[in-house]
Amino acid sequence: MKALAKNWLRMLADRRGLAATEFAFIMPVMLVMFFGTVEFSSGVAVDRKVTLMARTLSDLTSQSTSVTDADIANFFLASNWIMWPYSTSAPNPNPVAPLSGTITELYVDPTTLQARVQWSKGTAPRTTSAVVAIPSALAVAGTYLIYSEVSYNYVPTVGYVMAKAGITLSDFAYTRPRQSTCVLLNATTGSCPTS
Repeated sequence: MKALAKNWLRMLADRRGLAATEFAFIMPVMLVMFFGTVEFSSGVAVDRKVTLMARTLSDLTSQSTSVTDADIANFFLASNWIMWPYSTSAPNPNPVAPLSGTITELYVDPTTLQARVQWSKGTAPRTTSAVVAIPSALAVAGTYLIYSEVSYNYVPTVGYVMAKAGITLSDFAYTRPRQSTCVLLNATTGSCPTS
């Protein structure tokens, strides 16, 4: 009995495996924190790229006096490179692309100060004459705005740390036409629409 008690006391006093035991307890927490930090910083980088893409689409469109469908397609193609190295095309099992964008020209009605859609192109174009909410500072009667919207479904590499289905990151930008009163789409006439 004395020998058993002596062995127990010796085992309790032995500290040689303490560091390994503590490491085994803390390692899972450290891994979750590491992957969480990596995924969070990637998410912030993608969100910044979404903002840059929205601004670029709006800016490229506002620099023209008139655009065609081919011009709009080129604006989208050029701005897609902003998202590199993140994927902009749909993966094989998923038919939905993670990136979507829309360019819209708005006319601010002089009487109601409501912004109405003149034309819209992109993944989910808006209906002509639909009302779009804009900041009150931009509601200047009788003016036009180029409004771009970009949305990206960011799917983390390590789904166990963050949302497995992904996080939708989106942004929008407004610019005023720079070379003319409005930007005409597939123009056959030189006058700006007001309906």
